[in-house]
Amino acid sequence: MIIRDLESVKTVEWGNGLSRRFIVAADGLDYSITDTTVRAGTKSRLEYRNHIESCYCIEGSGEVIELDGTSHPIVPGRLYSLNEHDAHYLVASPHEDLRLVCVFSPALRGDEIHQLDEHVSSAY
Repeated sequence: MIIRDLESVKTVEWGNGLSRRFIVAADGLDYSITDTTVRAGTKSRLEYRNHIESCYCIEGSGEVIELDGTSHPIVPGRLYSLNEHDAHYLVASPHEDLRLVCVFSPALRGDEIHQLDEHVSSAY
């Protein structure tokens, strides 16, 4: 059994926020769980080429924007899943941080960070 508290897990500055890595590959599971904060007013172009990711919003607001411009508002209680390695923009509202609980499959190593560029998707 694995028991972890927010204060004791590895925290990674991923580029436009913080990712607390609760479950990582070394734990021997086929998935990772993170508690991720996206800083207010930030826009990140992301694409997970090696992972499927699902995110559940627990606090704040923002949007996920597909590369064709289709926007999906993100608010507490809403989940989005990047089930086709979808390239996207993750945008936090200008007035508040966005907080997400994220599941990655396969599991993250736990030290991944993004190289953010508005013209090229950051991937890991």
